[in-house]
Amino acid sequence: MAKKSDTIKVRQTGSATRRKPQQRQTLVGLGLNKIGRERELQDTPAVRGMIAKVSHLIEVVEE
Repeated sequence: MAKKSDTIKVRQTGSATRRKPQQRQTLVGLGLNKIGRERELQDTPAVRGMIAKVSHLIEVVEE
């Protein structure tokens, strides 16, 4: 189990409708596919890169 500081919580705020297939696939890869869904993910460079790709569709939730 990862420590609390090793995770990042994200929430989907925008729709994947009318987005490029790569952006839709990135959302699915993050475990998000509907507006309002939240996921707690490990804070790795790969996850940070995915978040950067769809930053206009998600927000990082502060705890």
